[in-house]
Amino acid sequence: MTRRARLLSVLVILAAGALGVISSTQTWLTVTLADGAQHALEVPGASAIPVLAPLSLAVLALGGALSIVGVVLRYAFGVLTLAIAGVLTVLTAQVIAGPATSHVAATVTTATGITGESAVAGLIAAVAVSPWPVVTAVAWAALFAAGMLTLITAHRWRGSGRRYSAGDTPVAAPAATASTRPHDAIDDWDDLSRGDDPTA
Repeated sequence: MTRRARLLSVLVILAAGALGVISSTQTWLTVTLADGAQHALEVPGASAIPVLAPLSLAVLALGGALSIVGVVLRYAFGVLTLAIAGVLTVLTAQVIAGPATSHVAATVTTATGITGESAVAGLIAAVAVSPWPVVTAVAWAALFAAGMLTLITAHRWRGSGRRYSAGDTPVAAPAATASTRPHDAIDDWDDLSRGDDPTA
């Protein structure tokens, strides 16, 4: 059960981060300009929420690191996962509930050269929301759940990552006996990793 909890947490965090990166390149909003020609502009997720891509990459890094760190960092990463999930959920929900001028301003300014929130707002006839914000919001809910699962089960996880955690006692490798094979360079590195002097 503990091994499954660890695997599930890591996989969900990685999947949420990957979906966030993909979503940042997809069309979140379609803006119709009130310019007579009714031009439509597509607004990608990275423009609607500028922190979407960097925070999604951070989630990917957390998921990868979570698979090797020890118990202290597991809790730290679990809390950080919850914080990122909360921030992204709020920002995504704002887009779903009703896009503001700030969500489309960068795209409109790039297309028209007009700056200033009031000026940009005057150019917008309508804004349509695509399914991507909703799909991404579901990913953030799963990310939050994975962060909670990490905090609840992290103290029972076992694995090679124990030696990388501050406060954890390094796991000593079994000592090779003279009857199995001679002492070589790999054994010297093992001695160093355990804090022993290989020249002693």
